[in-house]
Amino acid sequence: MSGFVEKPEPLEVPGLVHLHTGKVRELYQNEAGELVMVASDRLSAYDWVLPSEIPDKGRVLTQLSLWWFDQLADLVPNHVISTELPQGAPADWAGRTLVCKSLEMVPVECVARGYLTGSGLLEYNESRTVCGLALPEGLVDGSELPAPIFTPAAKAAVGEHDENVSYEEVARQVGAETAAQLRQTTLAVYGRALDIARERGLILADTKFEFGFDGADLILADEVLTPDSSRFWPADQWEPGHAQPSYDKQFVRNWLTSPASGWDRRSEQPPPALPQDVVDATRAKYIEAYERLTGTPW
Repeated sequence: MSGFVEKPEPLEVPGLVHLHTGKVRELYQNEAGELVMVASDRLSAYDWVLPSEIPDKGRVLTQLSLWWFDQLADLVPNHVISTELPQGAPADWAGRTLVCKSLEMVPVECVARGYLTGSGLLEYNESRTVCGLALPEGLVDGSELPAPIFTPAAKAAVGEHDENVSYEEVARQVGAETAAQLRQTTLAVYGRALDIARERGLILADTKFEFGFDGADLILADEVLTPDSSRFWPADQWEPGHAQPSYDKQFVRNWLTSPASGWDRRSEQPPPALPQDVVDATRAKYIEAYERLTGTPW
């Protein structure tokens, strides 16, 4: 059992129809049929959406995604139509709202990995493969792969793990032509982002993208290359053989699994609220990632 510790009631906004509450985002539709995505300050860990929020997190994710969409525009179009607030929307939505094209979404998380860690490491330790792709012997946590790989996952409901699947399974689900397009675009975008991050002293270990179709055109959607969807490591501290320091919610994970939290991850009890120092440290990490990548003060 997992999910929301306490699921929020979505705001009612004139002219908007609420469609979905995700882990982080609220999704609405306007009268023109466009999607309105609002990034909250919610945080999830270990398949739970926590009771504590991280101030400014939703704005950081939104502004960083917009910056990345600009860096990638020549490789793949994106779903953003406007950043203007819908009429009647609360002032707090400013900076965290995107008006987007309504797409036919591909039911696959498109994951690219250039380094071995996370669920990829677990599979490698069992079978020397990741999503069925054979990898060399001798790799450890944090190892750079011989070349980046496409390791898709089946999308899961809130509170459940996405499940890694083979490329062949993706081809069965969406067709061989679309599968090839997803793989090619995912690796092209990852390669560009890897180079940009490296120039800024960061390693982009892995990331996930979501795509949809607007007619025959493949469109990059949702958030992109944020600390929520990607693992960024400081390059000067990279040392394979153990978990790397990361620009994400590692402070939260560390506290939740420490004796201080009093929480048993294996139980069905929801996690407790975060102490203020953990909230502050996590907020600082998100802002540092934004500033290092964009070169712009928050």
